[in-house]
Amino acid sequence: MKKKETSLTFLEQFLPPGAFEEVAPFFKTHTIHLTLTHERKSVLGDYRNPVPSEPYHRISINATLNPYSFLITLLHELAHLLTFVHFAHSVSPHGKEWKTQFRHVLIPFIGKKLFPADVEKALLAYIHDPAASTCTDPRLFKALYRYDKKEEGEKLVDDIEPNKYFMTDDGTVYQKLEKMRTRTRCRNMANGKMYLFQGIVEVKETTYRKR
Repeated sequence: MKKKETSLTFLEQFLPPGAFEEVAPFFKTHTIHLTLTHERKSVLGDYRNPVPSEPYHRISINATLNPYSFLITLLHELAHLLTFVHFAHSVSPHGKEWKTQFRHVLIPFIGKKLFPADVEKALLAYIHDPAASTCTDPRLFKALYRYDKKEEGEKLVDDIEPNKYFMTDDGTVYQKLEKMRTRTRCRNMANGKMYLFQGIVEVKETTYRKR
């Protein structure tokens, strides 16, 4: 699906109620080419700085995100924009300068009931040391995942009950055994081998009958 530039008013439908008014000033202060894409499940957003052939800031956001993930991702990319404005290419992409900009961008959205209580609580912890992606912060990822649209049976490994079965994208069935310190030990039902899964891996709960 080809990416198309998104009008500012169209953006409102992807954001939590009340967030558009807080976001709009960024687009009035900076020339931003915003595109939405359905192509990238694993990539939440992307920022590209102005170049001679495209003399404007370019931000791309995954349109399939829930409103809260969409807003956080947009603020993440706006922080990249501000970091570039202040430092150009002289700093690392997710270094202390970006983290400072992200905090400054995110803090005004806290305490205004734009996020559910569980997401905001996770954000307050996350903001102390924001990572390159919300996917790397288990607490925030789990809070946001609750608001995703899911197919029947889709769950995180952490949400599968012990001794129950789940299927990965490639069709392999595993039995969840025990939670370790940071990962979960699971048995591959095809070869009997043990594997360790991160708790925030999305899988599909299933049944299994021994042959």
